[in-house]
Amino acid sequence: MYFFDKNSAFDRNPLFTDSHHTVLYHDWYCHADALHSLLRPRSLAAVICHNTMGSALSYLACLQNRIVPLLIDSKMDAKLMERLLGIYEPEYIFKPASAVHPLYTMEDYGVYRHSRQKHELYPELALLLTTSGSTGSPKLVRQSYANIQSNAAAIASYLSLTSQQRPVSSLPMHYTFGLSVINSHIFCGAAEYLTEDTVFDEAFWKFCRQYRITSLAGVPFTYECLKRIGFTGMDLPDLTLLLQAGGKLSKRLQQEYGTFAAAAGKKFIIMYGQTEATARMSYLPADACLKKIGSIGIAIPGGTFHIMENEHTEIPAPDTIGELCYDGTNVTLGYASGPSDLRLGDMRHGRLWTGDMAYQDADGFYYITGRKKRFVKITGSRVNLDEIEQLFKNAFAGSDFACAGEDDDIWLFTTMPAAAGPELEDFFFKKTKLHPSCLTLRAVAAIPKNSSGKTQYKKLQNFIQQGGSA
Repeated sequence: MYFFDKNSAFDRNPLFTDSHHTVLYHDWYCHADALHSLLRPRSLAAVICHNTMGSALSYLACLQNRIVPLLIDSKMDAKLMERLLGIYEPEYIFKPASAVHPLYTMEDYGVYRHSRQKHELYPELALLLTTSGSTGSPKLVRQSYANIQSNAAAIASYLSLTSQQRPVSSLPMHYTFGLSVINSHIFCGAAEYLTEDTVFDEAFWKFCRQYRITSLAGVPFTYECLKRIGFTGMDLPDLTLLLQAGGKLSKRLQQEYGTFAAAAGKKFIIMYGQTEATARMSYLPADACLKKIGSIGIAIPGGTFHIMENEHTEIPAPDTIGELCYDGTNVTLGYASGPSDLRLGDMRHGRLWTGDMAYQDADGFYYITGRKKRFVKITGSRVNLDEIEQLFKNAFAGSDFACAGEDDDIWLFTTMPAAAGPELEDFFFKKTKLHPSCLTLRAVAAIPKNSSGKTQYKKLQNFIQQGGSA
C-alpha cells in the first residue's frame, strides 16, 4: 500500500530525520522491496515501538508489504509483553537490533523470526493497536488500509499540511495520536523529525530549534508540562502549529494557549478521536478556539456526528445531551480478543458509538460532557465524574486531579498537599451542593498516567476496591 505514487518526486524527499542523519522516502521503498522477498506475505508481525528510524521504518515496510503489524509499547512490562506475544504468536518481530543475527536490518532495528504460527487474516486488515498502552491486554483494535488512508487524508486536509511541514515526534508512535501524526504527514510527502527526548529535556528544544520544527502535538498532560517549563516564553519562530488531543483540555488551558497562539501568529487546534476511529473524529478550527471554549469542534472531512437518545432515536434539538455517535470511513473494523478474531471482517460498518456523552450547540459545534460509564449515583442522583474532575482542574491551576468512585462515594486524587483538604471539600460543596461526606480525598505525589499521558483510572479504581490500600 502506497500513500502516493512511489515513482513521484516524493521519493527524493526526506522521510525521517533524527539527530544523526536522514533517510529518504526512496530508502523506505528499498527496505520494503527487500523485505518482500524475505517475509511470508500476509503474515503477522510485532513491532516493539521506539521513536527511532528503525521502528518507524518497520511499521511502514509492513504496510507496504501487506504484512500486519501489531504495535507494542517498548516500555510495557516485560512479563506483560511476553504474555501478549504468547497469545498472538506473531511470525516476526521488529525490535532494536541485538547480537543475535537478524533476518534483516533497517537502521537501528532488526527483523527476527518469532514463531511458525500462520494466521488467517482478513484481507483488508492492516494494523493492530492495543486498547491500553502498557497493560498487556490482549484486546486489540483492528484497523483497515482504508481506515488509515482516509484518516490521514482528512487530517492533512483540515490542517492544510504540505510537504514542507516539519513535525517532531513528541508522542509515542504506538499511540494512535502519535501514529496519526506520522501517517498524515507521510500522506503529503513531509518528513517526521524523530527524537526520544521529552519536552522536559533541553535536548528536545535544541532539536526543535536546530531543525526548525513547525508543529508540536500533545495530550492535556503535555500542555500542563509546557506551562510549567515556560513554553510560551521560548523563542521558537518556526513552530506555528500546536495540536492537542488525547483527552479533554481544561478550559483554563484552552483559554491560555488560544490567547498565546493568536498573539504569536500561531494556530492552536484542539482535536477529538479514539483508536476505534483510527485517530481523529473532530477538530476545532483555530479561529474558533477562543469563541468555543470547551468544544471538540466539528466533524473531520468525510465524517458526521449524531447525538443519540438510544440506538434508534437521534436528538435534533441543540444543547441536549445524548451519546455521541460517529459515522465515517475511518471507523475501524472492530476488536480482536485473540488470534482467531484476526480473520473477522468489518463489524462496525462505518458507525462508532463513542461511549461519550455530548451535545451540539446552535452553531453546530460539539461538546463532550463525560463518559457514559463514568457516572456514579450519589443519594440517588447521577453524577458525572469527568465533570467533577474538570471543576477542580479549572479552579486550582498548577495542581493535578483525577476522579474515580462508586455509588455514594467519590474519590478525588490530587497532587495538592493533604492540608488543602478543607479548602477542597468547601469548594466541592459550593459547586455541587453534595455533602462532603460523599467525597474521599487522597493526596498523591503524582496522578498515574500511561506513556501517552492519559490518566490510568483503572489503577485508581483498583485502589478504591482494595479498600484504599496501595
